[in-house]
Amino acid sequence: MHVDHRELMRTAIEHEGEGHRAALRGDADAARAAYGRAVDAYRASWEAAPPEAYGRLVGLLKAAVLASAPGEEAAYVRAAVSDELASGSPTAAYALAVAALVAGDDHEAARWAGVMRAGSEPFARTAAAIESLARGDRAGYRDAVTAIVRDFEGREEHLTGVAFADTAAMLEALAEPRGLAARPSSRVLAPAV
Repeated sequence: MHVDHRELMRTAIEHEGEGHRAALRGDADAARAAYGRAVDAYRASWEAAPPEAYGRLVGLLKAAVLASAPGEEAAYVRAAVSDELASGSPTAAYALAVAALVAGDDHEAARWAGVMRAGSEPFARTAAAIESLARGDRAGYRDAVTAIVRDFEGREEHLTGVAFADTAAMLEALAEPRGLAARPSSRVLAPAV
């Protein structure tokens, strides 16, 4: 039976939204479970989609990091995207940069963040945060993640329909074990515990 990759993508986004709602109400267990379902749906969507649907890999990694289980998914993304393809795609570079951070490969994370800068302004903000994490630059990271949060606060629409700064939440989860978490306070982030 053929399942439409767009339907799988919608399912992934719905599960991600469930995770965001649970995170915002402080229900970490429900959030992790919903993000885990989003990971599965994003992976299935990527595998069914036409080539170069790299946004699905970014969604997969965000959900995996927010589910506190990014290791296997980071390895999957690194195997799925070639250097050649990523060097011409800011979105593919974004996926590889996050996967590299998860793997502790800071040189590669910074390298792919550089490619991300060819994308949109939000990509450039996220690239700055990734580069700062890779360098261990506390002040640079704080400034970059705060700019990301402020951008999300100003948005009228969110992909999942939930006003949640998932990019910042993902980066904070990656910053925490490095001792670099900035912990910005915002209505678009989960409450601090």
